[in-house]
Amino acid sequence: MQALLTISRLIDAINERIGRLMMWFVLAATLISAVNAIIRKVFGTSSNAWLEVQWYLFAAVFLLGGGYAFLRNAHVRIDFLSSKFSARTRNWVDIVGVIVFLAPLCLLMIHEGWPVFARAWVSGEMSSNAGGLIRWPVYLLIPVGFAILLLQGASEIIKRAAFLTGQGPDVLAHKEAEEGDFLVREMADDHAAATNKA
Repeated sequence: MQALLTISRLIDAINERIGRLMMWFVLAATLISAVNAIIRKVFGTSSNAWLEVQWYLFAAVFLLGGGYAFLRNAHVRIDFLSSKFSARTRNWVDIVGVIVFLAPLCLLMIHEGWPVFARAWVSGEMSSNAGGLIRWPVYLLIPVGFAILLLQGASEIIKRAAFLTGQGPDVLAHKEAEEGDFLVREMADDHAAATNKA
């Protein structure tokens, strides 16, 4: 199990770095969007290439950031149900969810996405828009993004299994505690602000 936990920590570190890079991609997309809008309004012109760069950056954030969202437990979860489960049940639900739903979806998207990328790579497919960009980089994001998400799913299974076998902490409990601490601090700040006004 310790060897698997080492692999899990490596996957987590990779997705942590990718997630931090995606934050810069969000900033870049925002700045490019703002500059494009200003140029279009002031000079009455725009560039399809820069519009497509925005699209590529958005696609990268969405596809490459999935593993980071899973690592940070920021994905959609039915909290009103999971909060009623015991720690062991929550961890088992996550394991089953990854194996039954996440892994097959990721494998399907990798299987279907790779040929699309390969065809665009070989053909040199370009955007149909005047001045548009080459397409293979954005197509490559599909299999790579789902491969990253699949790796994070494997990491999460390892962490859940470690908890269930008594060889690791309950990572879901830590995340819930962090959220609870944040809410407590926020309520205390609101109370202090109301007291000061009074």
